[in-house]
Amino acid sequence: MRRIALIVLGIAVLAWAVLAIALDSPTLKLGGASANSASPACLPATLVHSAALAGTGVDVSPAPGSGMANPRTQISFLGAPASAIREVAVVGARSGAHPGRLEGYSQGDGASFVPDTSFAAGERVSVRATIAADSADGGTANSAAGPDSAGAKRVAFSFRVDTPYPTAHVPEFPAPPTAPADYQSFSTLPGVQAPILTVTVPDRDPGAGDILTTNGPGPGQYGPLIYTPSGKLIWFERLPSGITAEDLNEQTYEGARDLTWWRGRVLSLGFGQGEDLVMNSRYQTVARVMGGNGLPADLHDFQLAPHGVAYITAFNPILCNLSSAAGTLDGAIIDTAIQEIDMKTGLVRWEWHSLDHLAVSESESSPPKGSPWDWFHLNSIDPQPDGDLFISARTTWAGYLLQGATGTVLWHLGGLKSSFKMGRGTQTAWQHDGRILPSGEVTFFDDGSNPPEHSQSRGVRIALDRKTHEARLRVAYTHPNPALLAASQGNMQTLPDGNALVGYGAVPAISEYSAADRALLFDAHLPYDMTFYRAFRFPWSARPATPPAVLANMNSTEEETIVHASWNGATEVAAWRVLAGASPTTLTPQATMAASGFESSTILPKKHAYAAVQALDAAGRVIGVSTTARTIGYYASLSY
Repeated sequence: MRRIALIVLGIAVLAWAVLAIALDSPTLKLGGASANSASPACLPATLVHSAALAGTGVDVSPAPGSGMANPRTQISFLGAPASAIREVAVVGARSGAHPGRLEGYSQGDGASFVPDTSFAAGERVSVRATIAADSADGGTANSAAGPDSAGAKRVAFSFRVDTPYPTAHVPEFPAPPTAPADYQSFSTLPGVQAPILTVTVPDRDPGAGDILTTNGPGPGQYGPLIYTPSGKLIWFERLPSGITAEDLNEQTYEGARDLTWWRGRVLSLGFGQGEDLVMNSRYQTVARVMGGNGLPADLHDFQLAPHGVAYITAFNPILCNLSSAAGTLDGAIIDTAIQEIDMKTGLVRWEWHSLDHLAVSESESSPPKGSPWDWFHLNSIDPQPDGDLFISARTTWAGYLLQGATGTVLWHLGGLKSSFKMGRGTQTAWQHDGRILPSGEVTFFDDGSNPPEHSQSRGVRIALDRKTHEARLRVAYTHPNPALLAASQGNMQTLPDGNALVGYGAVPAISEYSAADRALLFDAHLPYDMTFYRAFRFPWSARPATPPAVLANMNSTEEETIVHASWNGATEVAAWRVLAGASPTTLTPQATMAASGFESSTILPKKHAYAAVQALDAAGRVIGVSTTARTIGYYASLSY
C-alpha cells in the first residue's frame, strides 16, 4: 500500500508541476505585450525612492521619483492630520491640472488626494502642497520643500505613471472536475463536493486546534475549508465558478478573533484579482478590503494591523522595454506592490513597489518571450511591532526588511545580494511565507522548486546575528516519509508552543512537527490532484447565523422516514433532536441522535409529512433550529 501511495504522490507532483510552472514561474506564454513596437522604459535608473518629505514628518505615495504609479492612483500623505495638508495641486505633463478631493484617514494621521480623473499612461505628474508647521519633525527625503510666510512647509515632488499591461484577455486557471473518491457529498447541501482531508498520522497535539485551508486552483470545487484534527469537515463555503478562495487564516479584528481570506480570480499569470474578507464567528462578513490605486487585491497576503489598518499584496503588470535586462523591446514586467489600507474608508495610506527599490538583476529568472516577466513575485508581508515590514520574494530567493515609513530596504536575507553571510542550509529557493518571530529568528517555507533546487521542501527557522551579519540554520522541518517537494505555494506557521505547522501547498500535505525533536505530531493531506495555498491551525469556535439544514425523505422500501441534519460551520453541536409530524404546526420530538459527523442521519419508524431538527450542545441546550421541511416522496408514496 505504501508503494502505491508513493506512486500516486509522484503522479500528483508531476501533474502539479504543470500548475506550478504557470502559478509561480515567469515562463508562461500568453502572447506578446505589444506588437511591432517598443514598450515604454520602466526600469529605474536609481533605486533610492524614499517616501519621506523633507522636514515634514510626512511620507507620500507614490514615492518621489517613482515610475510605478497606476493611472488611477491617489496621492497619499501619511503622518499629519488631514487639516494640516493644504493647497494640494496636481498636474500631469500631458493630462494637465487634476482637481480632486482630500479625504482623511479614519486613524486621523493623514489623507489621500483623490483626483477626479485618471492620469495619462507614461506621463510625469507634479504635486505641490503645503504641510502645516506643527507636523514637521525635521525628516529628510528626496523632495523640494521650503517654509511659507506662516512657517508651514511648501513641498513639491513628482512621479511617473506606468503603462498597464492589459489582463482582460488573460485566462483563469482551469477547474476540471475531480474524482468522486476525492470529495464528500451531503443530502442537506445539494451540489456541494467538499474535498476529503485524509489523516495519516493522528493528532498528538490537540491544543493546536482545527485545520484552516482552501482548495484551488485546480480540480474540484473551490472555497474556504475548516476541518477538525480527525479530518471531519466543519465548514465549506462553495464559491461560484471562476472564483477561488485563498489564504484562510484567523486574525484579530476589533478585539475579536475572526476569519480572514481572499476571494477572486486567479489568473494563469500566477496572481489574483479580487478582495480580502474578514468574517466573524457567525460567518458574517464584517469587513471587505479592496485594493486601491487601480490595483485589485492579490491573493498572496492579507495582514491585519492595529487601528483598522490592513496590508495587502497587489500585482501590477506593466509594459516595459526589457532590452537592458536581456529581454525584448516590446516586453512587459510584473511589478509587485504592498498597500497599506485604511479599512474604514478604503483609502490607500501608503504604497510600496518592488521595481522602485530592488534591481531586476537580483532575479533568479530571465525575461520570457510573449508574457510579462514575473521577476520578483512578492508572496508574504509580515508587519513588525515597530512599523517595519518583512517580505518574501519567490523569484529572487530572498527576504527583505523594509523601513515601514520610507520603504527603504534595510537588509536582504538570501538571494544574490544578501546582507548576511548565509550559513550552511540557510539558502532558500523559490520560498514562500517569510516571518520574523518575537525572538528575532526568521522562518520560511522553502519550496526548493520550481525548477527543483533542493531534494525536498522544508520549513526553516534561521537565526540572524546582526553584529557579525551571519545567518545560521536553527532547524529544518522535512517530511520523514515520503520526501515532499512542493513546486509552488506553501507556508510555515509557528504555533504558540513552538511547534511548527507546515503546509506543503501544491503537494498538498499538512504536517505538524515538534519544536523539541522535529517529531511528526500530525499529518494529513487533501486529495493529491488538488492544491492549496496555505494551511493553519487555530482553535475555532463558531455558531453560524444561518439555521441548520434538514432533509427528510421516505424510505422507499419501508414505512419509515429518513431525516438528515447538518449545520455548516457550527462547532458546538453534540446531538440533534428530530421533530416530525403530519403538519408544520404539529411537530413533536421523535428521536435524538448523536452528531456523528458533518451530516447526521436517523430513521424514524413511521411516515411523517414534515420534519425539523434542533441542534443541541454538550449540555443539551438548543443552540439552533432548522426550518420545517416537507418530506420528499411522502405524498407520492400515498398515491396522491
